[in-house]
Amino acid sequence: MGKLLIVLFLFLFTAQIRAQNVDIEMKSTDNKWVNLQDQLGEKLTIIDFWATWCKPCLNAMPKINSIYESYKNKGVNVIGISVDSPRNHSKVKPLLSSLKITYPVLFDMDEDLKNELNVSVMPTLCILNSEGKLIYTHEGFTPGDEEKIKEEIEKHL
Repeated sequence: MGKLLIVLFLFLFTAQIRAQNVDIEMKSTDNKWVNLQDQLGEKLTIIDFWATWCKPCLNAMPKINSIYESYKNKGVNVIGISVDSPRNHSKVKPLLSSLKITYPVLFDMDEDLKNELNVSVMPTLCILNSEGKLIYTHEGFTPGDEEKIKEEIEKHL
């Protein structure tokens, strides 16, 4: 039993350290390299993993944009992370325009951030604190989930 607790503790400790590594460079939709560390919000950072082929992602994005508009002046930043393959990158900008998305979107081409935050479901929304530490994860999206996300934001502001 003691060995199991030690293994569990080490696993959780390692997961916490991994979640803090957001010093990753990705390309923006303007084809410029951006360091994610420089994009962190003053208080919180919401990272939304999505793909053009994911219908729940497309339903979530306007709701997340609304959250961005509501909280951007309160020290909260939202960053969209497209996990589309390079052959689908050309679809991203027109999609963002049609959905009227105003928050920045980056491409996780090598899936570095996706792996760092242990994301396996689309969409997945992660909230990081001001130090870049993962404090909340929400997988999937159904109508009304945006209220749960707002509650989490309020709880951590």
